[in-house]
Amino acid sequence: MPRRPIRVTDAPLRAALTALRTELGVPDTYPPEAVAEAARTPVLPEHDATDIPLFTIDPPTSTDLDQAMHLSRRNGGYRVRYAIADVAAFVVPGSALDAETHRRVMTLYFPDEKVPLHPEVIGEGAASLLPGQVRPAALWTIDLDGDGRTVAADVRRALVRSRAKLDYAGVQRLVDGGTAEEPLALLAEVGRLREALEVERGGISLNVPEQEIVRRDGRGGRDGTYELTYRAPLPAEGWNAQISLLTGMAAASLMIEYGTGVLRTLPAAPDGAVGRLRRTAHALRVDWPHHVSYAALVRSLDPRVPRHAAFLQECTTLLRGAGYTVFRDGVLPDITTHAAVAAPYAHCTAPLRRLVDRYASEICLAAVAGSALPEWVSAVLDALPPEMREGGRRASAVERECVDLVEAALLKDRVGEVFDGCVVELEERRPTVGVVQLESPAVIGRVEGEGLRLGERLRVRLTRADPGPGDRTGGRAAVRFAPA
Repeated sequence: MPRRPIRVTDAPLRAALTALRTELGVPDTYPPEAVAEAARTPVLPEHDATDIPLFTIDPPTSTDLDQAMHLSRRNGGYRVRYAIADVAAFVVPGSALDAETHRRVMTLYFPDEKVPLHPEVIGEGAASLLPGQVRPAALWTIDLDGDGRTVAADVRRALVRSRAKLDYAGVQRLVDGGTAEEPLALLAEVGRLREALEVERGGISLNVPEQEIVRRDGRGGRDGTYELTYRAPLPAEGWNAQISLLTGMAAASLMIEYGTGVLRTLPAAPDGAVGRLRRTAHALRVDWPHHVSYAALVRSLDPRVPRHAAFLQECTTLLRGAGYTVFRDGVLPDITTHAAVAAPYAHCTAPLRRLVDRYASEICLAAVAGSALPEWVSAVLDALPPEMREGGRRASAVERECVDLVEAALLKDRVGEVFDGCVVELEERRPTVGVVQLESPAVIGRVEGEGLRLGERLRVRLTRADPGPGDRTGGRAAVRFAPA
């Protein structure tokens, strides 16, 4: 049967997305006073660093560009220059726009639209590090030794200008083809060194194929066809992520030395959770010798192997529980590290899309300058963790529910058909209930029936596909399968 295109103009899907935004309390417009404030002239720094040939790496269609970088060799090591959009230059503390960002907390992504943290005139205009435009930024200078270890870190306000907007696939082609200019070639070199250091300190980056909603624009750009794919990250995405992690670790170190800050923390997994994963590994026939650490095991797995992919999916449970931890006046919290990073870490590199990053930048700027923390930062610091927790909950719900809805819209005319899949989750107390990942289309849904075995391939029959608001309790309830 030919695949039916999904268009956002399909009434059930449009109604379901509208209902989802209402249910989650997603803002639909900015207050008029916030819109007016967004058009104000920003406060620009005196330091001019527009001579640094920065470049950005983002998805091709992105226009809210938070970071731009440049890498060079220095004294047997490397120098990383990393410019972060200076949102504080545009948002006046205590203003209507400031209040609205605290209400939104994060940019939310839906198949048919984006609900940004900041008005477009800021987030995709005056603050975005678009190529050829002079912009205010928090400019990091991080010096590394020949092994990629940090030897010095500094951040100051500066005017910057990006020279090029690159995308991950293009970067990968240039690096693989040996035609990348030195700053881009060094991204691969430094990225690999930082990945090796991550291994050394016991950090974990899960290489799990992700479901991704892909939009194919229709006429006029608004109506579109939506498809689901499984996407494995490119190496270039990992190198880029390592520069962000490097900066977040430098920010955390500055905050700890300064005695005040907001860290992104994740406790080590309790013994019971690791024990459950060992039982899962056994069920999936994944060999996990007792002398092999969890981190070493994860790096040895191939996500293209169904049993390994199922185990990696289960490993994401150990990454739950991350939060934001505030500390003041030199009194460090009980936990200062992020277990997956295996080091102190802070979110500071995405202020156009995440509220806390604006405040983290200000703390680091004060730390380097040796000055007192701005009162407007100190006044809201303790409120940031609960705000970010609620914002993160809503963002996760949006991502999960949007995928569910597109899955149901994709399959709504195919109830009764049989598909090939693999069981990637199984409830411990109810072994007749689990989650199946189809080979094609890229759908992951609930399966109920006898004879389910974790990691086993099986044929399943689609029993339900409801793209309406429906009953989404328990997650992935819009699409259901049974063993065929």
